[in-house]
Parts: sequence; structure tokens; C-alpha cells
Amino acid sequence: MADITMPRLSDSMEEGTILKWLKADGDEVARGEELVEIETDKATMTYESDSDGTLEIVAGEGDTLPIGEVIAHVGAGGGGSKAKRDGEGAGEEEEAGGADDSEDEVDEDEPLEEGDTGEGAADEAEPMEAPARAAGADADEPEEAPAPPAGGDEPEVAPAPSAETAGGGRMKASPVARRMARELSVDIASLRGSGPGGRVVKADVEAASSADGAPDRDEPSQDAREEQAEGPAPAAAATEEDRGTSKGGVTTQELTRTQQLIARRMAESKATVPHFALDMEIDMEEAVILRARLKVLAGDDPAPSLNDFVVKACALALRELPRANGSYKDGRFELHSRVNVGVAVAVDDGLLVPTVFDPDRKSLGAIARETRALAERVRAKEITPPELAGGTFTVSNLGMFGITSFTAVINPPQAAILAVGAVEPRVVVRDQRILSRHRMGVTLACDHRILYGADAAKFLGRVRDLLEQPLRLAL
Repeated sequence: MADITMPRLSDSMEEGTILKWLKADGDEVARGEELVEIETDKATMTYESDSDGTLEIVAGEGDTLPIGEVIAHVGAGGGGSKAKRDGEGAGEEEEAGGADDSEDEVDEDEPLEEGDTGEGAADEAEPMEAPARAAGADADEPEEAPAPPAGGDEPEVAPAPSAETAGGGRMKASPVARRMARELSVDIASLRGSGPGGRVVKADVEAASSADGAPDRDEPSQDAREEQAEGPAPAAAATEEDRGTSKGGVTTQELTRTQQLIARRMAESKATVPHFALDMEIDMEEAVILRARLKVLAGDDPAPSLNDFVVKACALALRELPRANGSYKDGRFELHSRVNVGVAVAVDDGLLVPTVFDPDRKSLGAIARETRALAERVRAKEITPPELAGGTFTVSNLGMFGITSFTAVINPPQAAILAVGAVEPRVVVRDQRILSRHRMGVTLACDHRILYGADAAKFLGRVRDLLEQPLRLAL
């Protein structure tokens, strides 16, 4: 039986999330057949089977696993999936094992207190934990193990049917549930757990926090309970949530993998890269006139945008000044032979930067067609990891939102990023005359370890020269 492991689908991928299995557990699959949709740090990819046989699913939908972790088996014979083992097979395991409820509670308590994050982790730990408990594993907690009374009957009645407490008197609850209970002011001891063995899980706390008159929260008086019963339910729930904080109700939203990547990389950039920035205004009057002419000539084809002019100008300047096209890595300069310009594209849940490869060797028309195709693929969520990799420089344009100037964060290990503002008519003085000219503000953020002030100024000056005489971009 062959193992299917979490594949490396991009150069920066460290882990992946299983979004959807395209085949069911026990299905026959053939080599090259699509098996599963995996969300990486850059895009959602479909992974194909590399062997023939019967599929045995190990990791369920929504699971996040590191590179190389087994997600399924393919071979002769079937087998239950992880979901089936954790769910439908739970009852069979209890009957076969012959363990009583009290043993289950004791086995689950210690792993949960040490940071268990999986719903079924306690069940998997039973074969190792049960013998230790039977041998007196609670010896390190003498203060929590009261001596049995003379009658000997009361210890059997102590745990409630809902398993609110475990062997040492502590609640059986996942660490996430405990944290949420503290944040939402929910009395976790009053909840009936829906997890394995009656453990309180995240969903139980969420349900209790949204329910009207959650049980046993700070033990309100009889008058208060009567007032809550008479008043409208939504108002009572809002009052309960707002108590203890001036911010009102709090909704927690998990980050997507794209947002997690952006947060991590931008934090690393600001923390580790010594940034400095240069500002400049560029006269775009000739570029605006040239674009109007190209738009007429293009007909049905997409005419180059002013941002395409910027990409082409940056590419030519990068070819002339290799340090701006390089990287600082491990105390060395890495100078790249190819010029690949990333173009930032906003999406609903973040920002992606597809790459235009070799724009220094392409015409303005070719760059225009490529950038539009990449932007459409990004917004349709069809972009692939190779199209998001390999960039040596980045252009980020917020001019379409009316932004005139901003400083972008460098995308490591690149040496610089150019932030582009709006092209607007502005009053300028030429030959002692007041004129209206189209002007554009740009800001170049640089990694001072590889790109020094004078070098950065030369690069930005070359970009300005090319844009102010845009016919050079066609040469």
C-alpha cells in the first residue's frame, strides 16, 4: 500500500490544508486521477494520484498538515477513514476495549491540560495512559486526590453524567474551549461537552455564548432572572456579551492561509529588513498622450495601461542596475540574471503578487496582455504557485483608489518595491510659465543591506527618464 503525503506545491510552502476530497474513502482510483484540493500559502491546487488502488483517507477535510505528513493510502483493500475512526467507530472501540467511563475520563484529562488540540487525541492516547493511571499516575497530584470516606460509596457518584469534571476534579475541555470561555465570560463548568467522552469543545462554548441566558454565569439573582425573562431575548444577550468590556460583542475571525502568509512575511520584513524610502514625482504627460494613441491603435486588444508603462520602465532600469534586481541572503549579494517583476493584485481576503517574467524583453502590448490575464486568474482563484514565484522586484499601484503617495513593505528577499500613486493633473512651472501637467508620485522602499541611497536614487532616476520619454519603452 502506497502512502500519499502532503506535497510541496510551492517554493515557500511549509504546510497545507485539505479543502475537499474529490474521491470518497474506499473508492478505486487510477494514476493521474484527481484526488484532493489542497490550499497552500499561495493558491488552491488539485493533487493527482500517483498510483492505482483503493483509497484510504487518513486526514479529513479542514485538516492542516506539514509537508511530508501522510494524508491517505492507496493500495489493495479498503479501510476506514480518519473521520470514520473518530466518529462512527467510537462506539465500537468502547465496546471492544471494555474500558469503563471513569477510565476514559482519567485518560483524557492529562493530555488535554498539556495542550491537546485535536478532538480525538484523547482516544488515541488511551492505550498508553490507562496503564499509567491504573498504577497510580496521580501520585504527583496528592492535593487533588481526596481520601475516600469510610462508607466507600460516594466516589462512584462524583462525576456528573455530562462529564463536567475529570479524575482530578478538573474540567474536561480542550485548550481552545478554555480560552474562548475566558474571553466570552462563559462558566465552562456549567457546560455539557459534546466531544469524545463528554469533553467541552469550541462549539459548546460558542453555543453557550450565543444562547439567551447562558446557564450559571455569575449566578444572577432571582430578580435579575425575572427581568431577563420579561425583557426581549436579543437585548439580554447583548447585555451579557457587553458586560466586562467597553468594546461590545467580539467576533473572532480565523485568518485564511493567504492572510497568514501575508502577516508572517510582512512581520518578518519589517523586523529583519532595514528599510529606507525615496520619494519622487514623475511627469507623465507624454506617457498619457502615448497611451491614448496606443488605445486607438489597439482596437479590440487591451491597450497598455500606465501601470504597464511602469513595469516596462522598471524592468529596463533593473537590467541596467543589477543590484536593484538582487537579494541579500546569508551575508551575500545574489544578483539574478533574469528580470521578473511582480505586480500586486488585491483580492477579497488579502493580496497576491503574480509575476511577469522577462518584461525587459517584451513589448508593451505583450506585458499588457499578460498582466490582465494574471489579474483575472488571481481574482478567479485559478492562479498557480509557479505564476506567483520567481519575482525579483515588485510594483504596487494604488493610484486607482485615488492614493497619491504611500510606502509599500518589501517582499523578502527582494531588494526593493516601488509604490505607485495616482496620475493627476497638477500645476507646475516650466520656462517661467504656469502649466497643468499629469504628474505621478512614486516611492521606492529599499533594503539598505544591498541597495544604498545613491544606487537607489540612480535606479529611480532611470525609471523617471524612461517614463518621461516613453517612446524609449518601445525600443
